[in-house]
Amino acid sequence: MMVTRDHLVRHPDRCTHKAVCIPVCPTGAWLSTPPYKFDESRCMETCRICLDACPSQAIYGVFRKGEKLLVPQPE
Repeated sequence: MMVTRDHLVRHPDRCTHKAVCIPVCPTGAWLSTPPYKFDESRCMETCRICLDACPSQAIYGVFRKGEKLLVPQPE
């Protein structure tokens, strides 16, 4: 069974609001006004640029394997 990315989440307590995710996004999926909302319809599933660019690791992916959502566990 294939694992695919379902959606992205921005953790509000980790976000430093430096908005590094906005200029690196090739599709403009991150909106440029606080609270930096995300437009899932514009995101490319295989792209990880915003996840890798975020200095505080405030963005993470939620994945799906079949019908099951694979959510990262809190540290």
